[in-house]
Amino acid sequence: MFETLSDKLEGAFKKLRGHGTLTEENMADAMREVRTALLEADVNYSVAKKFVTTITEKAKGQKVHKSLSPGQQVVKLVHDELIELLGGVNTPIALDGRQPVIIMMAGLQGSGKTTTAAKIARLLKEQGRKPYLVPADVYRPAAIEQLHVLGKQIDVPVFDSTTEMKPVDICHQALKDADVKGYDTIFIDTAGRLHVDENLMAELKEIQAEIPLSEVLFVADSMTGQDAVTVADKFNSDLEISGIVLTKMEGDARGGAALSIKNITGKPIKFVGIGEGLEDLEVFHPERVASRILGMGDVLTLIEKAEKVVDRKDADRLAQKLRKNQFTLEDFLDQIQKIKKMGSLEQILDMVPGINKLKQLKDTPKPDEKELLKTEAIICSMTKKERANHQILNASRRKRIAAGSGTQVNDVNRVLKSYSEMLKMMKKFRGKPGAITGVKRRKAPKGMRRR
Repeated sequence: MFETLSDKLEGAFKKLRGHGTLTEENMADAMREVRTALLEADVNYSVAKKFVTTITEKAKGQKVHKSLSPGQQVVKLVHDELIELLGGVNTPIALDGRQPVIIMMAGLQGSGKTTTAAKIARLLKEQGRKPYLVPADVYRPAAIEQLHVLGKQIDVPVFDSTTEMKPVDICHQALKDADVKGYDTIFIDTAGRLHVDENLMAELKEIQAEIPLSEVLFVADSMTGQDAVTVADKFNSDLEISGIVLTKMEGDARGGAALSIKNITGKPIKFVGIGEGLEDLEVFHPERVASRILGMGDVLTLIEKAEKVVDRKDADRLAQKLRKNQFTLEDFLDQIQKIKKMGSLEQILDMVPGINKLKQLKDTPKPDEKELLKTEAIICSMTKKERANHQILNASRRKRIAAGSGTQVNDVNRVLKSYSEMLKMMKKFRGKPGAITGVKRRKAPKGMRRR
């Protein structure tokens, strides 16, 4: 996410590090680099120009901190302005007020409206809401079927609409059905077109006029860059959208749509899709995304992801095993599966502070998702007895495990070697006060020491 932009901005800041003070001349050079980086990231020209002008004006009126280098001063200014450009603060879905909350999904065909509706429904269900999915795209029978399939996967009910029904009638009937069954959050999945169409807009306006909508979320494919911004602006002028969801952000190395869309439409980004899985959705936090762009990581999101997959009791149980030298291959497998639930290795690493600088080093190995899957397959091919005691894995057992996992014996040996080295490292940590538990041993007062 934003990889190209991050690299370009890092290059601009690097040129300032050789200067002892921040002057108008080196500031102008840095801002030229920043503007070029934004334009190459497909950021709207007027947005990029305004961004650079604002930072330059703020730099002139700001007192120079003696403890900061010129590069650090500019990074701080750019960071603060990026947050403003991305929306300033997180804007959640309006769940208060009139119930049920009715959310209409709008956007062009192929932007990911149907999947996004299911993703947000899943997220709100985890928060205790009772969502209801309503297929109102009567022009594509596959769209109705797709929403039913997705609803089944996340265990959320779906209204039984047909292609013979009118979209606005579907909405009215679904609303009555929701009232009877006690659903409090309704998602209306509308039709899309390959481009902005008068008939499409007329249909959406009719729904908006007759149904008491709480939110109109415009779903845009972030990979289309400025096209997404242009279409969002058109939808907003015709419908008055309330928020934006950017999909396919995991593949958007430039970030032009994310950096332009709030400034052009005046509407906040509320969610971003970061993968094809129904769990691959993030609430949009401008300050966190700004930190990611500048290579500062995103520790808060990383913690939130970890909290979702790591149970406190399991964590305590694992800590006990580590202290007692009982960490088995079964536990190793469990940790791998938890990491997979948090997202791809690339996404996880992008949240680690300073990872951008590490990536720029020539010999830095890139995260390999296939190796993680291979390790999982190898451990899964072992018996419970073998996972509990890796020392019984002789040559014949290793050959059988390799055949069962579709790998080579060398791969099995590599996994076992990594596991053994990890055990040795844990053994060293166990010898240190406070290791693993995080609690340091304190000396008791003299009068309370054992004699």
